[in-house]
Amino acid sequence: MVLVVIKLWHSAKILYDVDNSTQYKLSKATIISDCNTSPLTDNSEQSPEMMITNSTLKIATFNLFNYLEPPNAYYEFERIYTAEQWAKKQRWIIDYLTEHQPDVIGFQEVFSIESLKELVKQQGYAHLAVVDEPQVIDDFIYKRPVVAIAAKYPIVEVASVKHDYELANTLGLTEDFAFSRKVLRATINLPHIGNTDCYVVHFKSKRPLIEIDETNKELTAEKNIIEILKANVAGGWGSTIQRGSEATLLMIEMISRREATQQPMILMGDFNNDLADGVLSHLLTNTLRFAPAFDSKTYLAKYCLNDAWQLFTKLNDDCEPNEVANESIQGVIDKDNQGLKPLRKATHYFGASSSVLDYILLSCEFDSGYDDSFFEVSDYHTYDRHLINPEFERDDLSTDHGVVCITLKLRE
Repeated sequence: MVLVVIKLWHSAKILYDVDNSTQYKLSKATIISDCNTSPLTDNSEQSPEMMITNSTLKIATFNLFNYLEPPNAYYEFERIYTAEQWAKKQRWIIDYLTEHQPDVIGFQEVFSIESLKELVKQQGYAHLAVVDEPQVIDDFIYKRPVVAIAAKYPIVEVASVKHDYELANTLGLTEDFAFSRKVLRATINLPHIGNTDCYVVHFKSKRPLIEIDETNKELTAEKNIIEILKANVAGGWGSTIQRGSEATLLMIEMISRREATQQPMILMGDFNNDLADGVLSHLLTNTLRFAPAFDSKTYLAKYCLNDAWQLFTKLNDDCEPNEVANESIQGVIDKDNQGLKPLRKATHYFGASSSVLDYILLSCEFDSGYDDSFFEVSDYHTYDRHLINPEFERDDLSTDHGVVCITLKLRE
């Protein structure tokens, strides 16, 4: 008997018996270990159970906050870690990786690429990739940090995402428009699902694009306040336009890439904005107002992204108070008093306000509600002890963001 595995659209596989012209559909988790093991799922006798390894994957997004090895300075000449401070910062990162063990990590605010490469290598991450370098002034002052990705599984392709210049022009953007930080795309060969396109972003911050001298002594106090107000209003909107345009142009490239490769997608990073805000909400577009309903139902889902938090809460909609997934999930009683609903934790605090700025978005292969999905989001963890209950000796050189880590479980 000659067996041939035919791979259909990414998730479906057919085993074809050439001699008998018979075909069998393989289950999602089937592993063909050798020629003596039958993976068939036809109506004949059930095949022996096979051991499945790597049934879970962990994906994290981690803003490292001024990750720069001394004696170099970040932004200004006096901002230099001492050797003791640097060792402390390194230890904090190592402790997180040791405790939570993510398989793929998207990093932001990376200045010292080689230092990070060595650190993650010692923690079992054989693969690290970047697509840019920070700006260096006067040989030791660093600006414009970059994003990076580390993985325990092979990175088979790395690229900097290029936006569609013609589309940017159509949207009214200038010819010299560019991502404030280059977007990294790494194709990683993940267990069971194969090559997966992982994108790491650090969208434009809310810091106003227009900067003025706030202590201009040539102006009266009132006039100075007026000029600062103007700069904040116009500059803040400029940053919003930049951030929203980055998200839009990236999403267009992701859709085109998906069409060309049919590979699963993961988008992670510091979005510097609430995802529900209209500025970024189009990243989660999943309906088309005037498209044919049947065609939309057939094709749309595989080109859309899903918030990992929303996928997680779908599995925990009606949990009892003692069934909340983990210590990082807060709970609130729903309006009908029907049970404890998970409450998303903030990932950033500024004064008395808090917000979720760090996200992981997933394509349909990770959505338990999609028939042909491989994985489901079984856990969602926001590490924020250093933000809400810091200890100086442990956390003073950590990060100003929470670390988001999700667990993907192979569906049965």
